[in-house]
Amino acid sequence: MSTFIKDLFGRNIDSRFKTSGIFVFFLFIFVIAFLLSSKFMSQDLFENGVGKKKIIAKKTIEVIDVQKTDLLKRDIARKIKPIIIPIDSSRVLNGFYALKENVLKIKADKSDKQSKYIEFSNIFDITDSKKKEEVIDFVMSASPQTLSAILQSADIVLNKYLKAGLQDGEIEAYTNEDIIKKTLGTNLPQSQLKTISGILECVILPNLVIDDFATDVARKNAKNLIKPYTVTFKKGDTILKPDEILTQVKKDALRKSGYSMLEINKIAILGIFLFTLLSGMFLVFYVKFKEKKYDDPRYYMILGLLFILLTLICVGISSNNDVPNYFMPIPAFTIIMAIFTNPPLAFIATIIFIALISSSLFLESQFISVFIFGALASSFFVSRISYSRRQDLVKCGLYTGLVMGLFIIVVGFFENQFTLAGFTLDLKIALCAILNGLFSGIISLGIIPIFESTFKAVTPYGLIELADHNSPLLSKLQCKAPGTYHHSLMVANLCEAAAEAIGADPILARVGAFYHDIGKLQKPFFFIENQSYFGVENPHNKLNPRLSKMVIISHTKDGVEIAKKNGLPQEIINFIQQHHGEALAGHFYNQAVALEGKENVQQEQFRYSGPKPNMKETAILMLADAVESAVRSLKTPNADEIENMINKIITERLNDGQLSDSPLTLKDIKLIAITFNRILRGMQHDRVKYQQGINELQDNKIVLGQTEEEKLEKKIQKKIENKEKNEDKGSN
Repeated sequence: MSTFIKDLFGRNIDSRFKTSGIFVFFLFIFVIAFLLSSKFMSQDLFENGVGKKKIIAKKTIEVIDVQKTDLLKRDIARKIKPIIIPIDSSRVLNGFYALKENVLKIKADKSDKQSKYIEFSNIFDITDSKKKEEVIDFVMSASPQTLSAILQSADIVLNKYLKAGLQDGEIEAYTNEDIIKKTLGTNLPQSQLKTISGILECVILPNLVIDDFATDVARKNAKNLIKPYTVTFKKGDTILKPDEILTQVKKDALRKSGYSMLEINKIAILGIFLFTLLSGMFLVFYVKFKEKKYDDPRYYMILGLLFILLTLICVGISSNNDVPNYFMPIPAFTIIMAIFTNPPLAFIATIIFIALISSSLFLESQFISVFIFGALASSFFVSRISYSRRQDLVKCGLYTGLVMGLFIIVVGFFENQFTLAGFTLDLKIALCAILNGLFSGIISLGIIPIFESTFKAVTPYGLIELADHNSPLLSKLQCKAPGTYHHSLMVANLCEAAAEAIGADPILARVGAFYHDIGKLQKPFFFIENQSYFGVENPHNKLNPRLSKMVIISHTKDGVEIAKKNGLPQEIINFIQQHHGEALAGHFYNQAVALEGKENVQQEQFRYSGPKPNMKETAILMLADAVESAVRSLKTPNADEIENMINKIITERLNDGQLSDSPLTLKDIKLIAITFNRILRGMQHDRVKYQQGINELQDNKIVLGQTEEEKLEKKIQKKIENKEKNEDKGSN
């Protein structure tokens, strides 16, 4: 078990989560399990269904007496008579006419009596054998005129019966000889009445049947008209007395008063704790081995707090009979997690949460299916929103609510058999789901900025804000190190295009590139891209290569300090730390070798402190930073020179092992090289030479005097000093 936990949280626990990481994990699991198992705990109110203490109502409470309400509904349903519908009687009449024809035919036949008796026995289907013999004997002995009269009387009786309507249980009564006699209204001999009764018994069938569906609908409608029987406990009334039997009404009243009605079930509580533990471990396992980018304490804290907060809300809603379960703000959880991580991870986390609460709170299957599709919809809509407008989160929530509402209605088609009452109820539930989605979007809009600032976790919204060129750091970079600023813009374009090409995060890559060189603000004149702008001599010409190396390499360390001072998130700091990796400062190394000899100079002394890039985005930045600088050094680059330079830089970084920690594949590197080539060729496009202006300047010999140049330099320097003073005042 300990080995598994180490694998789950990282073997080097001291450097990752330390002991506190495991403690916090189990603390989250315990809190969530405690909240979910609250339904399995009582507050020592009763034992074996008998009250142990006196409970007084602190407010007026109305509860529905479910048992009495059900009894009233059953009584009213029993009073509803079955709905009878007629069916076609032609089958009965055709059967009678066929029997009549056969009887007359056999009677007229010249065969012997034994044969006739057998034939009559076959056509007369009479249950009572004695009655059957008497009917056959009468038919065989009766004259043709008498037999015809008997059959005519049977026809009259049958038609009267069918016209009045016959139900299933009335057949035996209507073949009674006394009933037949009353129906005919004549005094026939008993033998003839018995014969008519036997003939009718052979053919008569009910022509009135019960419509079960219509009867069921009528009874359900009658039940729906019954208002729930309510019991009111006014403030100060006694809800429960000692030694009093705890009825369902009293349980409901106590529950509405805030008491738990279930006795402590230790096995159930243990099961919930283990279920929660396994769910948490599975989620951490998934993040660690499938979404390594978010294997960070900040994201685990956000996930844990969201789990606890949402569990608390869901348990509260499930305990309140007046609030539908479809108000549980699960879509808000999905949206927030998708913004802080990514939609697939948010969907997996939501599925785990739905499984956890549905099993612990005994939620219906319809709830599970609707919220699963809601989580899928949230993940999809979040991936399509524009991060330049935070209010799109509300639209995302609304669209999710509409999807959930649609699935509620669809599921209702086969659960409620599309009855009007069921459809109306589904519409109300669907409206709850739509409102839930809308509120979830609003909740997400409020919570995300709080979590961003609390946990210093970067989101696309935070990145968009950092990309504002009017932000303090970028404004300062524009003023104090304009060459570096322009270089950062060019590198950002390369990073964004390359990240998009290989499926990395283009927004993160672009913003990281904006800030990767902010360490140069400490000593801007020591970097060649700024020297020409201010017209200063390269100070490295007068410095020892080792000292120059220290100044240049220190810009990553200085950048980290500036970033932390200005509250930049760790994701951006990674770009500052890793954009040179452990690369060699080759220019100063070669100078040192020329001065001191190769045997006296070690490469490790002229390498950056690292670490090497460990993300796709930071690896892209390393390549883009080197490629942009190298291509800029070419005087008149053409397409072949640009491509060769890109391949050379990438090959050098690969051979030097600077990409060994990054997740880039050879396919990714190839796509990055192609993208760099395309973007840099666009940057190096040709222009038509504007000769007229140059000629005019040469002809008029318009040049600035020494005093004008000095005034311009002083003016620029004064602007920089004033801006620095204003920033220092603002920070103080």
